[in-house]
Amino acid sequence: MKNYIKLILLIIIAVLSMPIIECASTEKNDNANSEHSDELYTCGMHPNVVQKGPGTCPICGMYLTPLNSSTEENSDGSIKIDPVTVQNIGVRTETIERRDIIQHIRAFGKVEYDESQIGLVQTKFNGWVEKLYFNTTGQAVKKGDVLLEIYSPKLVTTQQEYLELLDKAEENEDDEDLKANLKAIQNRLRNFDISEDQIKMLEKERTVFRTIKVTSPFDGIIESKHVENGMEVKPNMKLYSISNLENIWIIVDIYESDAALIKPRLMVDIETEMLPGKTLQGEIDYIYPYLNEKTRAMQARIVIPNRDQMLKPGMFVNVYVHAEPVKNVVAIPTESVIFSGNRNLVFIDKGNGEYVPHDVTIGVESHDGYFEVKEELNAGEIVVTSAQFLMDSESRIQKNIAEMTSSSNTTDHSQHNH
Repeated sequence: MKNYIKLILLIIIAVLSMPIIECASTEKNDNANSEHSDELYTCGMHPNVVQKGPGTCPICGMYLTPLNSSTEENSDGSIKIDPVTVQNIGVRTETIERRDIIQHIRAFGKVEYDESQIGLVQTKFNGWVEKLYFNTTGQAVKKGDVLLEIYSPKLVTTQQEYLELLDKAEENEDDEDLKANLKAIQNRLRNFDISEDQIKMLEKERTVFRTIKVTSPFDGIIESKHVENGMEVKPNMKLYSISNLENIWIIVDIYESDAALIKPRLMVDIETEMLPGKTLQGEIDYIYPYLNEKTRAMQARIVIPNRDQMLKPGMFVNVYVHAEPVKNVVAIPTESVIFSGNRNLVFIDKGNGEYVPHDVTIGVESHDGYFEVKEELNAGEIVVTSAQFLMDSESRIQKNIAEMTSSSNTTDHSQHNH
């Protein structure tokens, strides 16, 4: 009977103690959950996802894991990466050096006639065009080729006067007045652009030429033609414009940002789609003292030989100007710079896996892939040339974490004070 009573008492005590144990267990779990809620978790696939406490990634649904402590943040935005991660993400670096920045300025140009080699064919007398020998723009001509024949009554009359005086002068060889008049008429013929050969032919054959043959002043092509068969011509009327293509001009447009770098006698390389794989060399001959009104660009002139006439007027070309180098400046690889908004950012390798972001002001760019740096960096420092975008992302994440942690600590202190 006594044993039975003891058993009943033990059962009652056990039943009464269960809420106490359950309460203690619940309190312990609550403490554990509170600890978990203070710990930062992140997604291995999406490191930008950071939250307090465990859960799943809102992007991919993976379970979040405690934030990896292999990367540490500092107040200066630097990050520290373990050697395995450095190797896995392919970090490459280069030591900053002083060097000469050699610039190649790319510009566009257009092939033009050499203005100093353009000749105008005009007459100095009235007449009518009897025959055209060259009737097409672009035709090639040689010096002395007959371009057209012109009938001029005044020129015919002058020839007749000359032959009459010539006969009298030969009959009266001592008559000085006849000789003077004969010379005066010869000069009139020369003023009509009658050549010495034509005057000699007139003296020899003693026959008046009904038409006068107008010849080309030099080798070239007919740039423009302003005459037709049967047309009346007058003194100073332009009949032909003939251009010599042995030398050619290239007029280059230079942007205002590059204008200060352009000087006479700088060497240039010239390329055109009509001559694939071929590069021509020349130099800047002249810089025009005004801007092109349409393009608002400065213009420079290049004169190059064109004896094979590979370059045609009106052709567009690419021009690479070899500007004078900027001497002995601190330079960094162009691939090391992150351009983000108003900032130009690089990462400096401090050693032992520590990388520090650094704002830089860049100057001129070289043709072989370097930027001039204005004062912020020194030769001998090591700059990251690959994977810096990952570092920039990590640095931003760490700053966010630091801000969240700081905010959390501030909140905790505030609650404790209350």
